[in-house]
Amino acid sequence: MKTDIVIVGCGVAGLYCALNLPKEKKITVVTKSEAPRSDSFLAQGGICVLRDANDYDSFYEDTMRAGHYENNPQSVDIMIRSSQEVIEDLVSFGVRFEKDGESFTYTREGAHSRPRILFHEDETGKEITSHLLETALKRSNITVIENFTMVDLILKDNVCGGIIGHGPDRSYQSIEADYTVLATGGIGGLFKHSTNYRHLTGDALALALKYGIKLQHIDYIQIHPTTLYTKKNGREFLISESVRGEGAILLNSKGERFVNELLPRDVVAGAIFDEMKKEGSEHVWLSMKPIPEEEIKSHFPNIYQHCLDEGYDVTKEPIPVVPSQHYFMGGIDVNEHSKTSAERLYAVGETACNGVHGRNRLASNSLLESLVFAKRAASDIISNYTALTSAEVEINESDYDGYEEKYKNAVLTAIEKEKNSHE
Repeated sequence: MKTDIVIVGCGVAGLYCALNLPKEKKITVVTKSEAPRSDSFLAQGGICVLRDANDYDSFYEDTMRAGHYENNPQSVDIMIRSSQEVIEDLVSFGVRFEKDGESFTYTREGAHSRPRILFHEDETGKEITSHLLETALKRSNITVIENFTMVDLILKDNVCGGIIGHGPDRSYQSIEADYTVLATGGIGGLFKHSTNYRHLTGDALALALKYGIKLQHIDYIQIHPTTLYTKKNGREFLISESVRGEGAILLNSKGERFVNELLPRDVVAGAIFDEMKKEGSEHVWLSMKPIPEEEIKSHFPNIYQHCLDEGYDVTKEPIPVVPSQHYFMGGIDVNEHSKTSAERLYAVGETACNGVHGRNRLASNSLLESLVFAKRAASDIISNYTALTSAEVEINESDYDGYEEKYKNAVLTAIEKEKNSHE
């Protein structure tokens, strides 16, 4: 298959990148599962935005402080200053953020010094991603191919000319392209307990390791403090940061509060682990009692219903919560235009690392960062566009025997090596 631009992944980063590319370019978006099964659909809390000029300093400081000042200042500045433009784009695509009359309603989450988060109930990611997907599917120049797994890059002399992958029938094929954008999401599928979809296993990272494409901070992995404790197998259900931002408190088995719930995620998660160890328990408790019942049902309807389905009425009783792997701050190293160390290859979203998040991501910066730098990738591709001379691609299917385990092991080994080097 030949296309102008191939994008691997159809979460907010991949879709928004596609929508910001020229309509005369042929764009092919492939995704490892069904299109709605990206982690972008799962984002609950909301998306940060610079409310006004007076908010800049505190937004910048909140992001830097949460990241332990290991953030890339230039990337943080770009993200904040681009936020209002991104929100305008999303509204033009039909995204319905909560409003009070004609004005946006803002909520606050952990480690934010003021409310600056736009939201749609407790399914902000679904609201945003579904509108982007709907718009992309209507564009005649954009083709979305589901259930297509990337297994290799077409890379020669550090120039990327597309990807190799397969569909459900395991029949391998190449997709040649002038430019390639990796938007493959996080690494939750590598962990026993994660809020991520299980098919997100760091495939792009494995290929970066294979070809010596530069990586950054791959041991910076965020644990979300509050996921609903269960003994069932599968993805952990997230209890959004917004719940604590609106007043919910964490309690130990004695019903005692033991931490400031609005501290950065890594600090809160650490306090929960300490409390669990002290008590010899498998979870702690989250009480939404400080939040009015009507607000729970209007602002957090899906969390309320899911907990009810699991046997907990959050308006009457606390729920058991436990930290789980949630987000990946590291990834494929990219510059301010989302360009990797390989030519004609870009990376956006959670699989990329431009340094915005530092060691720990500030709540609700994920959707914003993904969108801002996806648009910058599209702009850079447009500004520098030249056609790539096609070369014959030979596929030896035996090269990919058992690739799933090989790739997973390669990523986990690299993460452990990076972690040990820091220690």
